[in-house]
Amino acid sequence: QVQFVESGGGLVQPGGSLRLSCAASGYISGIYRMGWHRQNPGKQRELVASITNGGITDYANSVKGRFTISRDNAKNTVYLQMNSLKPEDTAVYYCRANAYSGNYWGQGTQVTVSS
Repeated sequence: QVQFVESGGGLVQPGGSLRLSCAASGYISGIYRMGWHRQNPGKQRELVASITNGGITDYANSVKGRFTISRDNAKNTVYLQMNSLKPEDTAVYYCRANAYSGNYWGQGTQVTVSS
């Protein structure tokens, strides 16, 4: 019932930029926060950035100053602008929605930062 449309991943050179988008559809009761997590094989999934409906943001220390999260509450859509990308940012990025009805995950989109 709940689906996510993720886009924006791909291959980029170090120092480049990408913008990820995630739109949640279907019935979700009371979304209060959306965000992005990432994971590579052999590593734990980690929070990258999140934003509440009121605009309160949270970032991993490793991306502060480089990534910016934003949202469109009316569309249940969250964006992640990623600048000054590093090879260490390479991962599968997963959209997440936190709601009073539960927590929901997107299918993930691959981001590869390489020369």
